[in-house]
Amino acid sequence: MIRIHGMADSGNCYKPRLLMAKLGRPFAHVETNSRDGSTRTPAYLAKNANGKVPLLETEDGRFLAESNAILLYLAEGTAYLPADPFDRALVCQWLFFEQYSHEPYVAVRRSLILYPERAAQATPERMASLLEAGDKALGVMEAQLGKTPFLAGETLTIADIALYAYTQDAGVAGYDMERYPHVVAWLARVAADPGHVPLAWTPGG
Repeated sequence: MIRIHGMADSGNCYKPRLLMAKLGRPFAHVETNSRDGSTRTPAYLAKNANGKVPLLETEDGRFLAESNAILLYLAEGTAYLPADPFDRALVCQWLFFEQYSHEPYVAVRRSLILYPERAAQATPERMASLLEAGDKALGVMEAQLGKTPFLAGETLTIADIALYAYTQDAGVAGYDMERYPHVVAWLARVAADPGHVPLAWTPGG
């Protein structure tokens, strides 16, 4: 069985869990938490020298890191990853957008608010900068979702799963979601897709 090493409350770790749920595929969750040092043990670093989660462990013992790379692997041959080269590249475009233009701002602002040990890093200047950059990313999504029901077109793909993970908590991170009605409607469409599971999740739940 596939094993996913990750944190139960991490949006990046939520991405492959959400895809697996939508695909109806079983997997074993291995709680590995960057907050308690689990990702820095010699045993874990032997699996992923970058010391981060999530980490996919295949049935034959191979390891794959980086949440969006894991999504690409798991979605191969499914409706969540188009076979057409251009459509597939469009999905990848949004995966890259998520990692470079969205996650560094929306996810980071969320973590500074949610995790007490990071409070000292939440200076007013940094929080304002993160808010501005995150709003820009949400604005890009709003523009696209005003044209198509999902980010890469007419159907839900891993582009939506990747960006859903932290966008669903953008309000928690302090973003005014009333400014983004198309994004809010899209969040509801992703959640309504069969097999959906919430981020608030416990192993075996």
